Order: sequence, then structure tokens, then C-alpha cells
Amino acid sequence: MSLTRHLHRGRDLARTAGDHTADMFAPLTLIGRGLRHHVEWTKSRWAATPKERRGPTLFLTAALVLGVFLLPHGLLFTLAGLMASAAWAGRRPKAAAAPEPDAADLKLAALYAALTPYLAGPDDMSPLYTLDGHYKNAFGGWEFDGDGRLSALEIAYPAYFTDTEPAARARIEQVVQGKAGRAREYRFDWDEESNRLRVTALAPLATDIVAQRFVTAPGEIVLGFTDGLGSSRTIPVTQGGTVAQQPPAVWRVGPRSAEPHLLALGSAGSGTSTLLRSIALQALPHGDLVVIDGAGTGEHACLVNRPGVHTVETSLHGAVAALEWAAKETERRLGLLNAARHHGVAAPEEATRPLWLLLDHPTELSELAQAEDRPDPQDLLEVPLRHGRAARVTVVIAEDVEAMARLRPTVRAATRTRVVLGPVTPDLGRAALGAALDITPAAHTPAGRGYARVGATAPVRLQVPATVDPLDEDAPAQLRDAVIALLPHRDTRTEAAAPSAPAAAPTAPTDRAEDLVAELGVELGKDAGAVRPRPVW
Repeated sequence: MSLTRHLHRGRDLARTAGDHTADMFAPLTLIGRGLRHHVEWTKSRWAATPKERRGPTLFLTAALVLGVFLLPHGLLFTLAGLMASAAWAGRRPKAAAAPEPDAADLKLAALYAALTPYLAGPDDMSPLYTLDGHYKNAFGGWEFDGDGRLSALEIAYPAYFTDTEPAARARIEQVVQGKAGRAREYRFDWDEESNRLRVTALAPLATDIVAQRFVTAPGEIVLGFTDGLGSSRTIPVTQGGTVAQQPPAVWRVGPRSAEPHLLALGSAGSGTSTLLRSIALQALPHGDLVVIDGAGTGEHACLVNRPGVHTVETSLHGAVAALEWAAKETERRLGLLNAARHHGVAAPEEATRPLWLLLDHPTELSELAQAEDRPDPQDLLEVPLRHGRAARVTVVIAEDVEAMARLRPTVRAATRTRVVLGPVTPDLGRAALGAALDITPAAHTPAGRGYARVGATAPVRLQVPATVDPLDEDAPAQLRDAVIALLPHRDTRTEAAAPSAPAAAPTAPTDRAEDLVAELGVELGKDAGAVRPRPVW
């Protein structure tokens, strides 16, 4: 047996013997401590007694001792009482309950320990992160909300940490979010010059904003609503029955827009079709629509036969015909605009009225076209995408995030306004938006929740207004009524039929040609702005 083992065994035996001895002599220790308290009390009382009263006090004490000695069993009773009082006086006061550990200390200590393997260097002479270190050495400041959750934190990290590499940053962000709580979003501000990371917990975005008319300038589309850092203005919206000011995520379209086309990516149920409906309702009062529903789910059937909606196609044949017309219409508009500029006259209204091409899941039609050896609908978008800004043609595409690789390079290059909805990973956010997100998404996101990026600007948080399909009977009636109120004209599929007009009084017979002319004039005069030439294919 080794010497070290002998020493450990001897130490254990000595500790055990000491514990047993302490238990054996515990009563004597208790009584001795009580007698010491009595002696100290006696000394203090004797010191406090005046000198002229010390003599009588000694006499009374001696008489009391003599009386006790003369009583039967007096000495025994006195000794028993003295031992009892000594035992009572010698007991230790009950230790105060240990205070509850501070939740902030526990959470910050756990976060510090979790960051240590990633931020500790083996050759660092004065490391910020060590296995037995304290979090106050690395954390400069922190804040907790009323529920005890981390709301702000400043983290110092060593200079040799590779803070310029996205993978290294993602590891640290994942650790921080895991310890601070995955139910919220966090913004990470990396200060590479001073080796500081500032973490801020973001408040959830409002999800109770329904479809409505937004206060915007011509050519502005509200993609959704963000936080105060993502927008420099607010607009009044109806929220929960009251009017509130919310910061919108605005996309500007038109001939002066730098990013006239949009690509929305998301998984099933993330809200891309909801975003298309919201854009369609905002574009209809000022433009015309061509809708291609490649998924064929009927999400946009509420737009069929509406004024300003040229067509809603779900088949490959109809989609190809509609996009061929859109390409020719783009070229025709360019010709009209160029002729107007050449002659110095105002362009005709039919060339300046915005035309919107809304495509929902076009890659499914592309696969069908490839199987049937037909023209790919994506190839027909090249002319509207390249010349759409000059011709007032805007293309909006909603696609599944997993089918992003099947989009044509022309489509991906021309749609530099990006929206990604649903659960977003760092790699997916960088691929979909073209830039790294400085926000870590929450573990669970509601429908219509995501991020938007217009051109080269920084990505912002986004919550799409609740724009449900009014033909969906499972949707809440309040949300369906809000969409129906924005649809132009009445539709018997979503609304009650208009009451029939009372029978007209008989009139004198007139010439049939005059009657037709009169009826046509009245019909055109009812809504002259809604009469538009319809394409024929």
C-alpha cells in the first residue's frame, strides 16, 4: 500500500475518532459553556455592584449557602439546578437561515461557466475566463426584468477570440441565448475595437394588427411592423380596438425605387401567402394585379373577378399565358413611355398605372413545365424583372425556403428586397437575406413573423399583419371581415348578396338603340376608374 493511501486512511480514521469524541463529550461541553456564562454573569454583576453594598451582598450570599447546606438534600437539589441552568445557558443560539441565493448570481455564473470553454486560452497569462473564475471579471454590466429574466448584458472577451468569423460568433450567440432563455429574441452588438459584446433582449412584436388601410404615401407598401430600431417613423393603426402608433417596415416601389421587386421565403404555414394577400390589398386601389398560384391551394381565390385583378391562375397553361402577356405588356409600356418622352407629352395612364405580378410558389410550376416540356414560367419573368422599374411593373414572389436553390439566377439577382418568415437559423438568414443577422430568433415564432431586408440596408424584424383568406371558414370572423372590407367591389362568395333593387315603373317605349346607349353611359359612369382593359389569352 502506498504512503499516500496510508495518509488518506489515517486522516479518515482521525476524523472519525474526533467526531465520536465530540459526540461523547458534547454534554460536558454544553454544561461547561453554561458555567462559563454563569461565571461571566457573576463577574459583571459584582463589578456593577457599588462598594458600599458589596459587604451586605457577601453576607446574604453566605447565609443562603449555609441555609442550602443545612436543608435535607439541599446540596443535591442545588447542584442539579445549577447543572440544568448551565445546560440551558450553554446551548448555542439557533443559526439564522441561510439567505436564498440570488437568481442573478446563479444565472450569470452559469453563463460564465458555459462561455469559458469557448473564450479561455491555454497560453493566456491573465485569462478573463477560468474554471474557478468569477463572472464579475468578464461581465461589465447586466440588467434583469421584473420576472428575473436577463434583459441586457455586456460581455468582455479576449483579443485573440476570432470575432470576425461568423461561425465563432454563432457559437457564442447560441450559448448566450441558451442560458438567457430561447423564448425571446436577442440582439448582439459586437464591438470589435474594444472586444465587447452587448446583448439586449428584444420585446415581442405586436401580433394583433389586422389588415387595414395604412397611412402611407403613393408607392409605399407596408410589409409589416417592426421595432423602434428598424423604422424611423410610426403610423397610426387599429390594434385591439384602439388606435396605436406602430413603426412600419416600408417597401417603396415605382420608377424611382432602387429595389422594385421582392422575394419572400418561408416554410409551410409561416405566412408567405398572408404577405402576398396583404400586398395585393394595398396595391389594388392604385394598380392592377396578375396572380399566379403555383401551389394551387386556393389561397388567393378571394381576388377572382375583383376590379383591377386581371386574372388568378393556378394551372401551368394559364400561368404561361398570363406571364407571356405580362412580358408583352412590359414591352408595350416601355414603347409608350419612350414615345411620350420623345414628343414631350405626358405618358398615357395605361402606361403609368402600376402592374403587379404576384407569384406564389412558382418553382412547382417550373417542375411541371420541365416534365411536360413547356416554357418555364420563371424564364418569362426576365423581361418584367429587368425592365419592370421603368415600365411600372412590380414582381413579388413567395417561395418555400427549401426551394430557394431552384429559383433562376435572374430571379434571385433582381429581387433584392427580401423577406424570410418562420424559424430562421444563422445560415438560412445569411443565405435568404444576403447578410448576417445580428438577432437570434426565438425558438417558437407566430405566423407572419420573420425578418426583412430592402437592398443593402440592415435586416429588420418583421411581423406581417393578420391578413387571412376570407374564404377560410376556420379563420376568425373578425379577421375575415377586415379583409372583406378592403376588397374592391362585392363578392357573393364572401359577402351577402346585395338587396335587389325595387321594380322600376313602366315607361313609355323608346328606341332600342337609345336605351342601350343610355344604359351603357350609366354603367360606365358608376365607376369609371375601375374599368380597365382586360388581357385576352
